[in-house]
Amino acid sequence: MIWLWWIGAALVLGVIETATADLTFLMLAGGALGGALAAALGAQVWVQAIVFAVVAALLLLAVRPWAKRHLAATTPQMRTNAEARIGRSATALTVIDARDGRINLDGEEWSARLADTPEAYGSNTAAHVDPGAGVRVVAIDGAVAVVVPQ
Repeated sequence: MIWLWWIGAALVLGVIETATADLTFLMLAGGALGGALAAALGAQVWVQAIVFAVVAALLLLAVRPWAKRHLAATTPQMRTNAEARIGRSATALTVIDARDGRINLDGEEWSARLADTPEAYGSNTAAHVDPGAGVRVVAIDGAVAVVVPQ
């Protein structure tokens, strides 16, 4: 019946893997399945532990690097949170200058300021942006969107 404990450990490690998505706990779960197989075949507990350690180590050293490369190559690099706002268009709600202003970005009201350097937005070197004008987000500085005129 100890094989059920190994299966339980594999399931717990699999659940933890869903939270981390690093493939480490998945490899440990594979080791636990190896331990379960050894237990089902009647091996002593110390043999089961060795099987777990060897299988987990082999998976971590041989399979995980390949799997991570494959996952990185097939999964597009997704930007999330504030980083996902960079490059988006917005509308000025108030006058925006180098110090402050407000914009509507993706239906949300954000604090905003103009980018410091004119080269950040080419030849459009406005000192301010009037309400209703279009802007593009070039960076996020804390809770402030750094924008340039469109």
